Amino acid sequence: MRYALLAAAVLALPLSTVAQKTSRSRAKIGRGGQVKSITSDNLVGYDDRALHLGLYVAPNFSRYLVEQSDLYPNQQVSANSIISPGFSVGFLGDLRLGNYAALTFAPGVSFLTRRIEFKDQGYVRNTAQYPDDPEKIEDQEIGSTQVDFPLLFKLKSQRRRNTRMYLIAGVKPSLNIGGRRKDPDVNLLEAADSDFAIEYGVGLDLFYPFFKFSPELRFSNGLKNLYVPSTNDVYSRSLQRMTSNTVTLYLNIWSGR
Repeated sequence: MRYALLAAAVLALPLSTVAQKTSRSRAKIGRGGQVKSITSDNLVGYDDRALHLGLYVAPNFSRYLVEQSDLYPNQQVSANSIISPGFSVGFLGDLRLGNYAALTFAPGVSFLTRRIEFKDQGYVRNTAQYPDDPEKIEDQEIGSTQVDFPLLFKLKSQRRRNTRMYLIAGVKPSLNIGGRRKDPDVNLLEAADSDFAIEYGVGLDLFYPFFKFSPELRFSNGLKNLYVPSTNDVYSRSLQRMTSNTVTLYLNIWSGR
């Protein structure tokens, strides 16, 4: 999955060729009648500004990294995380910290549906002790709409004409503002309403005449245990820890003004 997103980011590299536009308005004729074109630098003086604003759209793939409880051998149920697609949108703010560094704030909203695969390993329903247990084992989903508040440090390379690479890393607090529970049989598990993750990634700045486009591949690892303990169903009893893990391809568009 990570390689798939990395391949998508690499596909954006040909756009750098488009960004390197040449201007023949000042073309000179060299020896032998050959035309010498002059590459024009887009958004001259852009990096001298203290603040830049923009917005982003970002497809992502996320999952819960799960840790099974000590009761697992007695539950006759195994749990495995499943990678699921999602989507994020938001705004961007970049504060200049010198020629090669910046502080980025990127608040946004993410729409996520994470799944955990549960497999029957000889499961037998015990109605006497656990009346809320299901008749059969099914995969569980936790759908959520969360607000993200990433605060990231960006380390930029020297600009080469209209392209530049950068590294980015920081933290991302998140707050769940709504859950989606469509089917009671597959929405028995619950997760905490807030999360805290570390993020890191790599990006490419492409300067165009009126805006800057920055495809960015970012990885997010949650530090908080999102597991909400419950003894009402076999799924909750089978787990003791859930942490978030997400890979996101950010498509950042920055204003040229």
